[in-house]
Amino acid sequence: MEVDSDADSRFLEGTRHFLSWFQSLPGATFHKDIAIEDLRSRNAGRGIVAQADIAADTVLFTIPRNSILCAATSPLKDILPEIFDLDNDDEDESGDESDGDNQNSWTLLILILIHEYLQGSSSQWKPYLDVLPSTFNTPMFWTPSQLSFLQASAVTSKIGQEEADKMIASKILPVIRSHPQIFFPSSATPLSDDQLIQLAHRMGSTIMSYAFDLEQDMEIPEQLENDDEWEEDREGKTMLGMVPMADILNADAEFNAHINHAEDALTAVSLRPIRKGEEILNFYGPLSSAELLRRYGYVTEKHARWDVVELSWSLISSALQSKLQAQPEVWEKVCALVQQDEEFEEAFVLERQSPDPSSTGLLEEPAEFTSLPDELGEQFKLCLKACKKITDSKNDMALRALNDKDWRKRLYLETILEAVTQREREYGTTLEQDDQFLSANPSDQREKMAVRVRRGEKLVLREAREWINTQLEELRNRPVDQPQDEGRAAKRRRI
Repeated sequence: MEVDSDADSRFLEGTRHFLSWFQSLPGATFHKDIAIEDLRSRNAGRGIVAQADIAADTVLFTIPRNSILCAATSPLKDILPEIFDLDNDDEDESGDESDGDNQNSWTLLILILIHEYLQGSSSQWKPYLDVLPSTFNTPMFWTPSQLSFLQASAVTSKIGQEEADKMIASKILPVIRSHPQIFFPSSATPLSDDQLIQLAHRMGSTIMSYAFDLEQDMEIPEQLENDDEWEEDREGKTMLGMVPMADILNADAEFNAHINHAEDALTAVSLRPIRKGEEILNFYGPLSSAELLRRYGYVTEKHARWDVVELSWSLISSALQSKLQAQPEVWEKVCALVQQDEEFEEAFVLERQSPDPSSTGLLEEPAEFTSLPDELGEQFKLCLKACKKITDSKNDMALRALNDKDWRKRLYLETILEAVTQREREYGTTLEQDDQFLSANPSDQREKMAVRVRRGEKLVLREAREWINTQLEELRNRPVDQPQDEGRAAKRRRI
């Protein structure tokens, strides 16, 4: 690999300048036995590494709250106070969403970051902004060809590019265009709309990857588990902030440090003894490989324990129709009736039982596939009832399943088994083919990550099939007169 010595020099100089700036902040601390190191050789950017053995409960660094870049510390709050009223984040009576005064916490922080970035050397946060990434490996920035590597993974529908573009057009551009003298210094050349859109995407992705929820004192990764990319948060009204040094920490499913929140400062504390040479790692929460990729642009082997796969109701419904030998016109009415239920779900998540890390950041228990979602069993039973109603009790198989619990369970398991098998076929390659691809150690980082995501989902499907087959075997081997042990049946396996 060709070495760019100038780029390396700029990278190291940026690190030195940032650390010097950070240590000059009133109230900031940085332990003498840690250092910021260049980890680009393993695609980890910058990271913090122990330079000597460190004891548990050691304060690694401290960030004073008044040095966090947020709505409370931004000079924009005095220059454009009208955009800081998050209580106004609602459409007006005309339904116009393009009012730049109506911001939410995401777009407000995007505007703050853009403003600071455009101020250049006059920004007090410039040394910090200089070490934030300018490019991202999240799927938001992938080409269509690269996205195709994800195959049938549901993450492809959660990227949120179109929604983000709309939000930028309605909430970011109007503010900047209405106040060019505030955002662009007199010596700077104003950016075009396309350039501003690219910059807003960059800042939005920066927030997605690094920002903290300052009011709830929880990291964003733990709060925004189901949000699509960065275009919205829970209520849009919590204060988000960029926390210097905290975001230099990389993260994994096993970790050795934690960010504690206090009234005046945030502190990074070691959870257990850390040996010299070990990287200091934070925890972003129990995220699947797909979620880790979507938010942060990387995957790790240890996070694969939380991999999930979505099983659509349409696959399940189709399999059940085949089992019940229902005519298409009849089944269409059955499906319509099921979908009228207020708790109807279009898809169900298959996942392992995965115990949380210990208080010291270690994974001490295995992750195992042990059940199907309880909600899936309930909707399956609802579908049988709908079939009974539509056919006026003339579908013998549906009627028997409703009256015979063992028969219903067998029909349920066989139906889900067929749906799971069909779900596997939606991917363009098999689990074994993905393993073969990864064993060749491909050089394309994005393709490699995509394959690890789709492989993880296929492995969950494979484990689900094995579990279902085991349940079916037990059902077949149980004596006819042996009652089912309800006490052993997990709640999520009820049907």
